[in-house]
Amino acid sequence: MSTPDYQLRPAEPRDIAAIVGLIAELAEFEQLSHLLELRPQDLQRHMFGERPVVEGLVGELAGEVVGYALFFTNFSTFLGKPGLYLEDLYVRPAHRGSGLGKRMLSRLAQLAVERDYGRFEWSVLDWNESAIRFYEKMGASLLPDWRICRLSGAALQAYR
Repeated sequence: MSTPDYQLRPAEPRDIAAIVGLIAELAEFEQLSHLLELRPQDLQRHMFGERPVVEGLVGELAGEVVGYALFFTNFSTFLGKPGLYLEDLYVRPAHRGSGLGKRMLSRLAQLAVERDYGRFEWSVLDWNESAIRFYEKMGASLLPDWRICRLSGAALQAYR
C-alpha cells in the first residue's frame, strides 16, 4: 500500500480561501465556532500585506490544501532569542494518521533551528488527549504550572 504524496510548502496568497475554510473546520472541531470572526481579507492582510505578522505552511495532496500551520515570531527575555509560536496546526480528518501533521511540526522545528530561535512553542486544549500524547511522544514538554491569560473584545477595549 503506497503512502499519499503530500507536499509541504510555504503558504501563498492563493491559499487564503483554503486556509480560512480549514480554520472554520478547526473551530468546529474545538467547539469554538461561535468565536470565529476571521475574514479572508484579514488573513490576507496579516500574512501578505505591508506588515506581515503571521506565516503559514500548507500541506497539499494533488493540489488540494488538506492541512495548514500558522505561526509567528515571539521573544524570550530569558533566552535573549526569538522563538517560533505555532498558533494553529490542522489536518483534515481524512488525512490524519498519514504523517502529514508530524512532517509539518518537523518542518517548523527545522525553521526554528535555521533561524537560530531558542524555542518552538504551542498550546493544546486539555481535553485533546490524543494530541497531548502525540506531543509528549515527540519530546515536547507540557508546562502544567502555566496558564494562558487573555484580554480580548470588550475587556481589551475597557482596559486600554
